[in-house]
Amino acid sequence: MDRGRQIGVATYDALVRTIVHTVDALWQLLRLAIVTRGRLRGRYWHWRRETAFGTDPSRMPPRMERVRAVLRYGHWVGRMRRLAR
Repeated sequence: MDRGRQIGVATYDALVRTIVHTVDALWQLLRLAIVTRGRLRGRYWHWRRETAFGTDPSRMPPRMERVRAVLRYGHWVGRMRRLAR
């Protein structure tokens, strides 16, 4: 019984960590959108898109993979901002 409870706690911890990371990533992406004055098709975001996914539309990853990559980028931005403090 105790072993089953540990697995449940680990699953719960992973779920909470995922939620926290997602919220942090969304917050950082919102902050970046504000800093770039909402110009999501501007030079900075165009450069980010090309750097992350390339310029060839036929080699573009599927939509959900791109969404996950953008969230990972947002989370990374948050970690780097915290390290700079």
